Formats: sequence, structure tokens, C-alpha cells
Amino acid sequence: MAVRIRMKRLGRKHRPFFRICVMPQHKHREAPPIEEVGTYDPMVADKSARCKMNLERIEYWISVGAQPSEAVAALIKKTKTNNWGTAKSAPALQTPKARPAKAAEGAEAEAPAAPTEG
Repeated sequence: MAVRIRMKRLGRKHRPFFRICVMPQHKHREAPPIEEVGTYDPMVADKSARCKMNLERIEYWISVGAQPSEAVAALIKKTKTNNWGTAKSAPALQTPKARPAKAAEGAEAEAPAAPTEG
């Protein structure tokens, strides 16, 4: 039986909360897990406090052949190295460029093209 370490979504609309679970690969997301080994709350402001994992149990499950999903593998790596990155600054608001008047556009269209030499 293939076993995966993956996230199980809980919470409500626009307020996600995840449990990190060990479960058979063919089971659906809300199926009862074999074991719950952590939680992940993406809405917490402090990045290092978002994820709580029992790394000893995760290492055990990996040693007996469980495969972490891509998202869980990234969380495990960040938890082990304690490297959560820095928050990106907010993008600067861009003001729209002033559009030229339509009369100026019409004048350019009526002007004859300069002859090319060649």
C-alpha cells in the first residue's frame, strides 16, 4: 500500500487550515488518516509559527516508505532549516500613462511617410 504524507483541508471559506496527515494514497482528502503529524495555518502573520510538525514521526514515516507531497516536502524543508524567507514588499501602484489627444493621432496618420533611401 502506497502511503503519502499530505495535507487535509479544514477551516471555512477564505480561512483555510490544514492538518498534515499520513494516509493511503488512494483515499480522498477527508478520509480518516493513519496518523496526524502536524498542522499548517497559512493565515498566521508570523511565518515561523504557521507550521507545527512532529518531525520525529515524519522521519519515521519517511523511513518506512511514505512519500511527502510537494507542498508537505517544502514545509518539512523550511521547518528543518528554519528558513521561512522574507515577506515581499507591496507592489507600487502604477499611474496610467496619459493618452495623447485624438487630434494629434489623426495628424500623424495624415502626414506623408518620409522616403527611405536604399
